[in-house]
Amino acid sequence: MGEAKNGRLRTNRLELTAATLDHIFAEMESSEHLVRLLETQVEPGWPPGEYDRDAQEFFGCCLKEGGMSVVGWYVWYAVRREEENQPSILVGAGGYFGPPNEGGEVEIGFSIMPSVRDHGYATEMTKALVSNAFSDLRVHKVVARTTSDNLASVKVLMKSGFRYVCQDRSGSYVFEILRS
Repeated sequence: MGEAKNGRLRTNRLELTAATLDHIFAEMESSEHLVRLLETQVEPGWPPGEYDRDAQEFFGCCLKEGGMSVVGWYVWYAVRREEENQPSILVGAGGYFGPPNEGGEVEIGFSIMPSVRDHGYATEMTKALVSNAFSDLRVHKVVARTTSDNLASVKVLMKSGFRYVCQDRSGSYVFEILRS
């Protein structure tokens, strides 16, 4: 992962931190333990959306199995940096479902806390993750899936440069963005 420095990505408003096994274990214990590691705050209701306990356990197993060499190919925590009159806060999680496959493809996903949706954080995080993926020369395509009724995710993907490809067997919409 070329663009990420020390497991961190910065955007205009966000700092993304690549999850380590320590992050996942802390998070599974309690969100308060996670935010201590991230040195931020979190609103009640963490984790957001589909980034639930099952996802945390899945990513924990992947990180445990792959070790430090796969940090950055799974979960990234998105923290809105401190601004005038606003403390830093954990706004979401996103990332990849693993390193690139033999065809140079990675899949991306994201979840944002309900209280901060419609502020552009999902798009900002998605663009950073796509750029980060393409900083690895093995990656030729980034794929994302969402349900047909998740119009907010469809909108984020379109704003981030993805194009609709098809509907898969499970009924999910498949989007992709190719290395330009």
